[in-house]
Amino acid sequence: MSSLAIVNARLLDPATDYDGPGCVLIEDGVITLVDHGPSTRRADQMIDAQGLCLAPGLIDIRVRTGEPGAEPKETLKSASLAAAAGGVTTIVVQPDTDPAVDDPAMVDFIQRRGAALGLVNVRAAGAATKGQGGTRMAEIGLMHEAGALYFTDGDHVIADSRVLQRIMAYATAFNAMIACRPADPWLSEGAVATSGELATRLGLAGAPAIAERIQLERDLALVEQTGARFLVDQISTEAALEVLARARGRGLEVAASVSINHLCFNEVDIGDYRTFYRLDPPLRPESDRRALIEAVRDGLIEAITSAHTPAPAEDKRRPFAEAAPGAVGLETLLPAALTLHHEEGIDLLDVLRPLTEGPATLLGLDAGRLAPGTPADLVLFDPGAPIIVDADALRSKSKNSPFDGRRLQGRVARTVVAGRTVHATG
Repeated sequence: MSSLAIVNARLLDPATDYDGPGCVLIEDGVITLVDHGPSTRRADQMIDAQGLCLAPGLIDIRVRTGEPGAEPKETLKSASLAAAAGGVTTIVVQPDTDPAVDDPAMVDFIQRRGAALGLVNVRAAGAATKGQGGTRMAEIGLMHEAGALYFTDGDHVIADSRVLQRIMAYATAFNAMIACRPADPWLSEGAVATSGELATRLGLAGAPAIAERIQLERDLALVEQTGARFLVDQISTEAALEVLARARGRGLEVAASVSINHLCFNEVDIGDYRTFYRLDPPLRPESDRRALIEAVRDGLIEAITSAHTPAPAEDKRRPFAEAAPGAVGLETLLPAALTLHHEEGIDLLDVLRPLTEGPATLLGLDAGRLAPGTPADLVLFDPGAPIIVDADALRSKSKNSPFDGRRLQGRVARTVVAGRTVHATG
């Protein structure tokens, strides 16, 4: 039995609200002891944290890769390396690959391929409709048995309400979660920015922010009718947050995720047509960003995601309206999220909760907490260490980071998955 002890650490465990000194003992990939104080226990391997923060590894529930079908953009290996460097120990791969992850064989392929890499935990989200076409329900039951954590058509809106109703009703038999990104497809068609003075001045096609609220109202009505477990994927506007809060007040089982990009940037960052800020959903006014930050502070949002979407230079260095939407974010997720602590004054545990315990509870994972019997998926980091993001140095195959050149605080010193060090600096 191999053992590892990480001692002299500042433990951060959102699940128990503990922030203080301690150590963790790991045996055969599982946490066997958490001491709130100095420990005299010995192990085969000892790591002196020297006061650095030790927290559960981050769980990113929205990661796009290019494998299979578009490996030049990103492979499961390059995404896993980026995740390990960013302190992310579990990634949930989106189903919009080629072919789409819409049957149990594809779910099995993604998860077997990820496990064979021996880096981070790779899990799959299944497509809600065949080929993500929005017309025929995919094999949700069989994909659920194969290990798919939830079902979504990603950025593709299921416009047909009858199709979505059937999907939700069927998913309740397995207690499976359905995720949808709310965006009225007719109001949003062709849009590359949020409607308003800035979009008009730049001559960019915009969609009104109300498009998100309209679609969310439709989705939540179907949730109320079917009793489905539902995730509001990539919520981005204050109006949608108000709709979400009312739904929670009616007792609906509804959760929400937000992209780290929409917590850190607003529509002004588009500047002079900077395509690395071309995102979907588009960046919003500052008032929406502030509302999202307060929703994180208040616990209304369960998961912060990187919304990792690799796009090579030839897809980004084009006129703004023609540039591919999305940004890579696995490696910058933790330092970007720490801006909520350094700049907004949110408690460190409250910043980490939607990156660890929140998504773990949402998806029924054993990870996301520092407790005996849980997987030893951990991140050791210095929350105050200054860094300058260099997109060219990122492990992702694509380098489309809106944080390129930005000064952040928070450096990952070590990432541990199942008791194995998969990344270490210095």
